[in-house]
Amino acid sequence: MQKGRKEFMEAARWSAFFALDSLKKSGMKEMYEKDADAWRFGTSEAETEEKIRKVLEHARTTCPFYRNIREGAVLQDFPVVNKETIRSHYDDFLSPDFAKAKGTRQQSTSGSTGTPITIYQDLYKANHDQADGIFLGALAGYYIGQKMAFVRVWVHNIVKSRLELLAENFIMMDGSHLDDVSIADMLETIRRKHVKCIIGYSSALTEFCRYLESNEPDMSGFEVSSIIPISESMLPEVRKKLSEMFDCPVRSWYSDEECGIMGVQEKDSERYYINSESYHYEILKPDSDEAAEEGEVGRIVITDLNNYAMPLIRYDTGDLAKAEKVEKDGRYKFYLTELYGRRGDMLYDTQGRIMTPMVISLNLWDVKGIRQYQFIQTGEKEYELHLNADPEAVDLSMITGRLQPYFGTDAVLKAEFVDEIPVLSSGKRKYTLNTYRK
Repeated sequence: MQKGRKEFMEAARWSAFFALDSLKKSGMKEMYEKDADAWRFGTSEAETEEKIRKVLEHARTTCPFYRNIREGAVLQDFPVVNKETIRSHYDDFLSPDFAKAKGTRQQSTSGSTGTPITIYQDLYKANHDQADGIFLGALAGYYIGQKMAFVRVWVHNIVKSRLELLAENFIMMDGSHLDDVSIADMLETIRRKHVKCIIGYSSALTEFCRYLESNEPDMSGFEVSSIIPISESMLPEVRKKLSEMFDCPVRSWYSDEECGIMGVQEKDSERYYINSESYHYEILKPDSDEAAEEGEVGRIVITDLNNYAMPLIRYDTGDLAKAEKVEKDGRYKFYLTELYGRRGDMLYDTQGRIMTPMVISLNLWDVKGIRQYQFIQTGEKEYELHLNADPEAVDLSMITGRLQPYFGTDAVLKAEFVDEIPVLSSGKRKYTLNTYRK
């Protein structure tokens, strides 16, 4: 009876949300349905071209940064920008009327890769962002109204009020300390509060996986029906184990604070489906603004098709990926087939070729006694591996013997034990770092 009542209340929250949206005439139900159609049939090439044309013309005529762009210019005539560009010319990126309009909100980046920046989003963009998130959440198995636990570091500007937590059926879980006692307490809350969806940094959810694997607690009584890792890539092995432990899908979101939730991992694959109704993607070469070849690792460069308060046009996210575009009958779907993460975290072999971070994680995952690791490239051929691990259980020479061949016979790899891998102010942990090649 109690379970049936909770499910009824969750369904009622879903219906009430869209009923209220209809009264407010925000258009989110129509946006949601448009996203669903694009997922089924693909995004219209013609409609995308028109969206691009409109946002380019708007930026050219209202934002000082683009005042010298000629009339009729196409997307490739606009410069590629990044956080530093925006930070250096901040006011020039604002479209004055939209930035000051009612309903405009401000989204700040976490600052994990430098000083945070704040992006203005007009009301239409904010509503579209929410509709996109609801749809991509549903693809991952989470439906608004379900009890959800969010594991992250809750800094002052994102902490929710009690009223917001009640309205959203939401539990904040502090991911700043992930020792066994803290994880056990969180898992007990997830069980006792009948949580249906767990969202959290991939590194935090990986710690959950390690705890469950080491302690083998009784998993009966959990009602988790979806797990959504965010912010960092999750190892396929961790994803598989979490899915088996909780008997539910584990599908990562691709998102950032500047734009919103942009994509979701597919059910039976590591690739990400990208919401091309709201974003136009380019994959550019790592060291130039030329388009990357098909199947080549490149920079993710985004044009937000909905934000008119502070247009993000050809915005370099700092991430690297391989991509695939599938076209049919004037429609297309866009996928990130491999997501490499931040460019500044990329590793290179001794010949200067980009290495996937999976090389490290796949070779360390089966080693018992490792709690955390960080692999750092410190020179052209110099590397360090820091391990928070049990020295009695972990053989450093065996690990270096595994990893060195990937980087080259002339690679110099040092490994050492440490007490802790440092956490960034955002609460994220970098598992790979390049202090030599920025």
